Amino acid sequence: MLLHLHPQNPQPRQLKVIADCLLNGGIIIYPTDTIYGLGGDIFQPKAIERICHIKNVEPSKAQLSFICHNLSDLSKYTKPVSTPIFRLLKSYLPGPYTFILPAGKDVPKILKSKKNTIGLRVPANTITQTIVAQLGHPILSASLPGEMIEEYTDPEWIYEKFKNLVDIVVDGGIGGIIPSTIIDCTDDMPVVIREGLGEWTE
Repeated sequence: MLLHLHPQNPQPRQLKVIADCLLNGGIIIYPTDTIYGLGGDIFQPKAIERICHIKNVEPSKAQLSFICHNLSDLSKYTKPVSTPIFRLLKSYLPGPYTFILPAGKDVPKILKSKKNTIGLRVPANTITQTIVAQLGHPILSASLPGEMIEEYTDPEWIYEKFKNLVDIVVDGGIGGIIPSTIIDCTDDMPVVIREGLGEWTE
């Protein structure tokens, strides 16, 4: 199914369709403030397995992130962070950044890496934020499989390519081609491990 959502005022009826799909173990492709991504409910093992099958990776080795609604939502899925790290998160989020943080106890075991860390995002995208708010907890997120290509910016092309693998493609308009900047915050000094759309001045 291809669902068109208004970028600034997503339709409540469409949002409910998406949330119901996620709660039932479905997977979606949806826009963020960077690139279109694969999404599923973090508490639905079936969705996690389907995303990893599309990506052709094991869950513990996959580069999966949680899309959170805000900072307080984010704090539920990490261990307590230092004041400097919290200030850092507050100054850069919402935005095109993925922060690697120690995984908290609420992170499903299947999603914890061997390092017991998790990637967390709060995108500055109205569609993404309203989907997460409607769902009531984070979306598991992964990039589309293969190399990032220009066609991955076009939701209609994405739908034709992936309609047999996912349940819903959310059309929020033309997407970006540059992924998020990834910052590892598991030590006292944050380290950029991938330069992406977000500028880093620390």
